[in-house]
Amino acid sequence: MAVPMPSKRRSLVVQTSMDAYTPPDTSSGSEDEGSVQGDSQGTPTSSQGSINMEHWISQAIHGSTTSTTSSSSTQSGGSGAAHRLADVMAQTHIENHSAPPDVTTYTSEHSMQVERPQGSTTSRTAPKYGNAELMETGDGVPVSSRVSAKIQQLVNTLKRPKRPPLREFFVDDFEELLEVQQPDPNQPKPEGAQMLATRGEPLGVVTNWPPSLEAALQRWGTISPKAPCLTTMDTNGKPLYILTYGKLWTRSMKVAYNILHKLGTKQEPMVRPGDRVALVFPNNDPAAFMVAFYGCLLAEVVPVPIEVPLTRKDAGSQQIGFLLGSCGVTVALTSDACHKGLPKSPTGEIPQFKGWPKLLWFVTESKHLSKPPRDWFPHIKDANNDTAYIEYKTCKDGSVLGVTVTRIALLTHCQALTQACGYTEAETIVNVLDFKKDVGLWHGILTSVMNMMHVISIPYSLMKVNPLSWIQKVCQYKAKVACVKSRDMHWALVAHRDQRDINLSSLRMLIVADGANPWSISSCDAFLNVFQSKGLRQEVICPCASSPEALTVAIRRPTDDSNQPPGRGVLSMHGLAYGVIRVDSEEKLSVLTVQDVGLVMPGAIMCSVKPDGIPQLCRTDEIGELCVCAVATGTSYYGLSGMTKNTFEVFPMTSSGAPISEYPFTRTGLLGFVGPGGLVFVVGKMDGLMVVSGRRHNADDIVATALAVEPMKFVYRGRIAVFSVTVLHDERIVIVAEQRPDSTEEDSFQWMSRVLQAIDSIHQVGVYCLALVPANTLPKTPLGGIHLSETKQLFLEGSLHPCNVLMCPHTCVTNLPKPRQKQPEIGPASVMVGNLVSGKRIAQASGRDLGQIEDNDQARKVGTQFLFLSEVLQWRAQTTPDHVLYTLLNCRGTIANSLTCVQLHKRAEKIAVMLMERGHLQDGDHVALVYPPGIDLIAAFYGCLYAGCVPITVRPPHPQNIATTLPTVKMIVEVSRSACLMTTQLICKLLRSREAAAAVDVRTWPLMLDTDDLPKKRPAQICKPSIPDTLAYLDFSVSTTGMLAGVKMSHAATSAFCRSIKLQCELYPSREVAICLDPYCGLGFVLWCLCSVYSGHQSILIPPSELEANPALWLLAVSQYKVRDTFCSYSVMELCTKGLGSQTESLKARGLDLSRVRTCVVVAEERPRIALTQSFSKLFKDLGLHPRAVSTSFGCRVNLAICLQGTSGPDPTTVYVDMRALRHDRVRLVERGSPHSLPLMESGKILPGVRIIIANPETKGPLGDSHLGEIWVHSAHNASGYFTIYGDESLQSDHFSSRLSFGDTQTVWARTGYLGFLRRTELTDANGERHDALYVVGALDEAMELRGMRYHPIDIETSVIRAHKSVTEW
Repeated sequence: MAVPMPSKRRSLVVQTSMDAYTPPDTSSGSEDEGSVQGDSQGTPTSSQGSINMEHWISQAIHGSTTSTTSSSSTQSGGSGAAHRLADVMAQTHIENHSAPPDVTTYTSEHSMQVERPQGSTTSRTAPKYGNAELMETGDGVPVSSRVSAKIQQLVNTLKRPKRPPLREFFVDDFEELLEVQQPDPNQPKPEGAQMLATRGEPLGVVTNWPPSLEAALQRWGTISPKAPCLTTMDTNGKPLYILTYGKLWTRSMKVAYNILHKLGTKQEPMVRPGDRVALVFPNNDPAAFMVAFYGCLLAEVVPVPIEVPLTRKDAGSQQIGFLLGSCGVTVALTSDACHKGLPKSPTGEIPQFKGWPKLLWFVTESKHLSKPPRDWFPHIKDANNDTAYIEYKTCKDGSVLGVTVTRIALLTHCQALTQACGYTEAETIVNVLDFKKDVGLWHGILTSVMNMMHVISIPYSLMKVNPLSWIQKVCQYKAKVACVKSRDMHWALVAHRDQRDINLSSLRMLIVADGANPWSISSCDAFLNVFQSKGLRQEVICPCASSPEALTVAIRRPTDDSNQPPGRGVLSMHGLAYGVIRVDSEEKLSVLTVQDVGLVMPGAIMCSVKPDGIPQLCRTDEIGELCVCAVATGTSYYGLSGMTKNTFEVFPMTSSGAPISEYPFTRTGLLGFVGPGGLVFVVGKMDGLMVVSGRRHNADDIVATALAVEPMKFVYRGRIAVFSVTVLHDERIVIVAEQRPDSTEEDSFQWMSRVLQAIDSIHQVGVYCLALVPANTLPKTPLGGIHLSETKQLFLEGSLHPCNVLMCPHTCVTNLPKPRQKQPEIGPASVMVGNLVSGKRIAQASGRDLGQIEDNDQARKVGTQFLFLSEVLQWRAQTTPDHVLYTLLNCRGTIANSLTCVQLHKRAEKIAVMLMERGHLQDGDHVALVYPPGIDLIAAFYGCLYAGCVPITVRPPHPQNIATTLPTVKMIVEVSRSACLMTTQLICKLLRSREAAAAVDVRTWPLMLDTDDLPKKRPAQICKPSIPDTLAYLDFSVSTTGMLAGVKMSHAATSAFCRSIKLQCELYPSREVAICLDPYCGLGFVLWCLCSVYSGHQSILIPPSELEANPALWLLAVSQYKVRDTFCSYSVMELCTKGLGSQTESLKARGLDLSRVRTCVVVAEERPRIALTQSFSKLFKDLGLHPRAVSTSFGCRVNLAICLQGTSGPDPTTVYVDMRALRHDRVRLVERGSPHSLPLMESGKILPGVRIIIANPETKGPLGDSHLGEIWVHSAHNASGYFTIYGDESLQSDHFSSRLSFGDTQTVWARTGYLGFLRRTELTDANGERHDALYVVGALDEAMELRGMRYHPIDIETSVIRAHKSVTEW
């Protein structure tokens, strides 16, 4: 079995080295798993921030998740394990709040994770039960030593599965069939030297830096209580509220006191220091959020800021709930206005959101809080390794992780930002960003308080109304710093024409939070060009790069030197696709221009490592994932130590395999490189990385290209999503965008085609699907962006509902399956003595002998004395004149008409007189019978036989759809060379109507005879055919491929056919059979018109069209007449399944009982629709229908009925075959539920007098048992040949007279044109022999052959139907 190779994308599961791998224990994990943590918090040390680089790192590394000695130790033997255990125990302490168990790593049965050395076995003390000692078998199962070895061996044998393990059925060997992508020999490769880690400037020594952020709040709250801390704005752009440092300090203390002392009881408080609480505040209330956040810091609880859940099914809300549950959150802090706006139940309570834990909602407004006592004061400590807050991060797959940030990391990050940005006291900063996370939180909530800055917060709701509002506030407050995203700059450009008095000379720093995105450089350049005349200086624009794990990665420093241009690189997209840096000229389209995001943060070390595999340092001209070693980073994913180890404890290695540092680095999730002068360049994100055919593409680059396509305003900026889906084991690019409301379909497709061309020429990659949806229909994030993972999920589920789609699989799916190499077939030399071919039994089978003795005299007389149906009808009219042969029901279930033997005989005589006298027809003339389903059709058919004419049954045109149905009638009449057309008076008028004249030439109709007015006299004599092989009737039908073909049925074949069905279904005059079929061709016509006359049973006729008015008509008739045998079509079964699905109880109350049904046969010329038959059986099981009663028949043009289940014999069997093997014309049986399995149901039992063999359609040689080939049939009721073929003149006569190329070369076979296989089962037939089951796969004419493989339309239809529940509704 092939070992699956790791995917190109990074796995979320931890990738540990072989030294650190702990094999999974067979026992289940203990209940107290995770109660003892591996993180050693140690004794926190702090030093006013004036600490050098080495001391910082030692402070950060102090107490990492596993000790360095234990993780790097390679000792073997018990002593090594003991030493490691001692090391872990020495560095571990028990916390009062335990993280949830980690599901990303293997855990042992003990409560702490101990690495097992390789080559050593850990002894386990087995418990004793009574006096019997326990020992272990080879698979770890304890057994008693008193049990004998033989018994134990027998037990182990019985435990061993007889079938292969289930996983073997799920091994996907499809990759072997795919084309292997050959690497481009000319692809660029990195040529530079190995890079060196880049060190940021040391963190400066500032004596007045506070020891913690809470200490800074205390200082400013007591020294400068009137200093403004935060100003909030309303939707009109007016100041709504000013929060001073004094108010922030007192209110935060109030929140801290109430959290700790007013929730729960004194003995059992709900929240203790170290617990996690959720912060749920809207984006327009930063003041309440700030108070709650600092209240949590003062109370030493851990805030988890999240978005406000507006509904119970918000995009991504469920994943947020999972995060809260894993964090053990039981309390949510919120504002009064937000609490009132949350959805409420009828009782006024806030319902539990989907996936969320049960929460206590706590309002933090001062009026709702108790005042703390005078003697209570929060304990303000120096920053330590305790968790300060948890910031949520949404992954590529939509899952939400919690990044823990310690207090020392929080303080150090604020210090580093203060130094990098040159923040000073009382500066004013305008913040447009989300203040709950990322850059908005770090600058607008945390660093601002450390430096006593004044933050002007611009809510997103104001930006939507007035995109220039942030620029207006910069001018109004003479702000020194502004934090924005490139989209804010873009919308300001769009709206700036209406604004005159703009002066941005006060700005010394414009922080662009998404400066790493490829389109940010165009926004920055355009913004500078427009606003340079308004006082904006070039050196003010400062892009930065950040990530939830590494916090601020790099930021461009504000300088006073306007002559120093910012760094930028023009990189070849072709090189970037292979992770290589190649400088190109800006004139080309296939280049990516990137700007630097500044220098490494103070006190940090940065390097780039290869994105895949072990973290090896990149070369200087190679793109890699940026990694940072610093105190100011996140420390873990909460509760996921395995993923934490893979992200926060990375040890970059040189090419020789040596780590570059003893301290761990943190992966930033950013792809980039360190350029000249230590400038950091970011070219993409790991989450946006798509690897297509071995080439890397970044989602942001694709978005930027799509947005640059003319007309550029066709798609709103920020309303486009790019992601990848896996097709044929490779990633494919999908683009989803919201189009403008006024777009036409022509505009849409023009834009889409231009986008495809642009992406193909610039990125050299094809787009799998480009979908446009109506405006404002994609799931949104709280700040208005597109929720990427939810959009992808909608696309995969088929719930996206696009208004325009352009699918281009041919341009991007280049690793199609290899063209099938057809093997040389078995030759005549392979046929051995006996019925063996290639070592297997020849796939042939036959029904019972048609010449067997009947069980009564009457049946014997019909079968031997009368060769023609016309003679049988005359005999029945004489012997049983009043026996009812046919009963026709209307839509109300009442008898519309009936025919006894003598009535049918007399009516047929009158029709024969009409044909001879009015029609002047001769013996052998063709007559078209255009009748609705009913008695008239039957009488007209036998009238033709009495007159010696050849009838052709034709479906009448639909009165409401003459234009499309009448040409088919005309075609059959002409092709069959009908000399006369018989019909009813009503249809006769319809055929000559004005509507008919518009569709066909009504003047060319043959002679029309109206049978509503019949002559009174009898014919002089009833015609008797001279020989049995003369033509009895023509059977015309239109195949699914649109071919009209008529087959000739002789009198001998017709009688043999009826006799075969009579024997199979045990039909006698005392039987009643319900028939709900169209009576115009195939087995439906034979059952409707012929079988009752031959067998003498009563046929209850139910026209399928009547079921449209009354879907229960058929089943009610079956129940009312206590019918044992019934026949229907798939359309009838589907109508009953859909129309009566919810009415089974009412039908049961009406007395519907199907318990007497012995056989319910679906008449079809196709593969059995197993899903429909099973759903029908299951639906009507409660009404008494036995599942075994439902079966199918199989017939085709050359033989109208080959298989029919009948009354005796084994039940139909079902096998599961591999669809991929079927494409190669092979049969491979698999287990139910295995991938690519296709259920095939046996197509009934082979009829008496029918022989079947499976032959190769190309070589005409016989095939072995369970081999796929064409079904060939030899039978007395085979059709004589094609009368005429309309639509495909290439069909040959060998369809009816083929011989095998070797083996039995004498027998004449008819080729059905259907692929199938025979399989000898363990079941026994009625005659005591083993049962041979025939499985039909599909028609050769319908099958599509692509790259040498055969595909059947029904399989593709099934895939389409499964794609979405609404597909079948149309």
